[in-house]
Amino acid sequence: MENHYSFHNGCMLADRPGTSPLKTFLTALVATLAVSAQTALPQFARARENGKQFEQAVSACQRLLKVWMSHADPKTLLLPDNPGAEHAKWLYTPHNSGADLYPYLILTAELTDPDLYHGRMMEMLRNEVRYTTVEKAIPANLLFESEKLGPPSLFGAGEYAKDGLIAVTEYLGRTPYFYRMVDMTADAMNQAPVDSHFGKLPASDAELNGDYLQTLVRLALMTHDSRFLAWARRIGDAYVDEVLPGTFGVPAYIWDFTKHTGDRKLKLRDHGNEMVVGLSLLYSLENYLNTPRARHYRPVIAKMLDRIIQSANPDGLLYNEVDAESLQPTNKGLSDNWGYVYGSVYTFYMCTGDTKYRDAVRHVLETLPKYRKYDWEPSKREQVPGLGSFDGYADSIESATYLYNREPVPEALAWIDSEMQVMLSMQRPNGHIEDWYGEGNFNRTALLYAYMKSQGARPDHWLPGMRVGGVREGDRLYLSIESAAPTTIRFDLARHKRYLNFDRNYVRLNEFPEWFTVDENTLYRLRPAAAPAKEQVLLGSELISGVAMAPGDWIVEPFGKAPYAKQNAERVP
Repeated sequence: MENHYSFHNGCMLADRPGTSPLKTFLTALVATLAVSAQTALPQFARARENGKQFEQAVSACQRLLKVWMSHADPKTLLLPDNPGAEHAKWLYTPHNSGADLYPYLILTAELTDPDLYHGRMMEMLRNEVRYTTVEKAIPANLLFESEKLGPPSLFGAGEYAKDGLIAVTEYLGRTPYFYRMVDMTADAMNQAPVDSHFGKLPASDAELNGDYLQTLVRLALMTHDSRFLAWARRIGDAYVDEVLPGTFGVPAYIWDFTKHTGDRKLKLRDHGNEMVVGLSLLYSLENYLNTPRARHYRPVIAKMLDRIIQSANPDGLLYNEVDAESLQPTNKGLSDNWGYVYGSVYTFYMCTGDTKYRDAVRHVLETLPKYRKYDWEPSKREQVPGLGSFDGYADSIESATYLYNREPVPEALAWIDSEMQVMLSMQRPNGHIEDWYGEGNFNRTALLYAYMKSQGARPDHWLPGMRVGGVREGDRLYLSIESAAPTTIRFDLARHKRYLNFDRNYVRLNEFPEWFTVDENTLYRLRPAAAPAKEQVLLGSELISGVAMAPGDWIVEPFGKAPYAKQNAERVP
């Protein structure tokens, strides 16, 4: 069979039988222009920039992980609250090191060092159960040198569950950490010491009762164990029917359930706002179940949130503490946990459709640029004078990230980007920031930021130099991968549905927001921008498990969409 050849720019082009050299040349030109148009798309430029920020954040997390591993107690492998103290005073507490440090080192190791995650991190969990458990599954404080244990701590169990094990479960699902949380929470609730008209409660304060409420709502859905829902309702009823009506519609910090009276303090930072978050989450569950409680709770929750919003400054930010009756600030510092409370506001909007609550969230996000380099948390430990503790930045950026995920206000993204640079700059070369257990919050927020920049896609095993950046437009993801060799990339899923059994993706404290998620039973096109003909069609479940991808620019979209390269080629003159 005769072959026909033509030449263009020194390249030999073979013509199929029956085609003209001109037609062959034009076909090749169209394909070349289509690929060039793809790789030059502004989405890929943004994705590559996001990849740089992903690498910067993950590198910082890895440095902190490594330095904290060097402080582990040789026998138990557990980590002290304060590694700068005399060794004789090294203390592990479940409400500090367990709640705020350990979980985010677990999640860092899962990304950056799978061997460490499956090995030493799991050994730490075994030893935490072995050496700190004092009564059933309830933990206690542990002095390393003397091996002396304190009394069983319901506070330790509540904080360890809500701030620690929930965070791991929100991202990884049903791991051994989930089962530790289930039994510890059940045993703690069975020993709840505070009498009330509604049954035994964990505490008299809004912090610990709110801790348990946030955990119980999740466990009620994850386990379908009726005890967890009954316990959650016990706490919810006590606040909706007694505490809130007795404190001008908001939760008092301390409430005497025997005398039916409390203080007038509405605390809107951590160590106080936990009940606001818990009540909103419980209401979302009751609303989904369409129960009489949902109808009873709704006006009470609405009044609580209305009064909290009313107490804010003109930019919508919340004070650390206000008088429950007058709503005047008794502590004029601004709460770095403002987004935890506004997450509750947004969840209420999702349940009720009342747009004034959405408007309140958008307002505070739009005003954030006024608060660049703000001293959220004055501290003697601060690395840069005038900026306060890194922990204030970590919590405030976390706050904004939860809400930006639902309402992508441009001002909020610009603020998150600028303030992350402030927080990351506080890390010292050795990995530490301020040498205390709260540094786990640094890694928490850095991981939140990294996954926002990658749109939830991540390498199965991150190595230094790897960059993964994503830009989502509708149901299409533009993904940039920079690595020394092909690497396995895992995509995110609707964890609120698959792991937690929530009907909707409500804003939740200690969540990891979902960005670009794939459905397990949907087909997706996965193709390199430089060679669109090499596309793969894979199930979402395969993308979640991980797929080998070469360095470069990629497009991921549902299989039902027309290939982007073809769309582009059709527009070439």
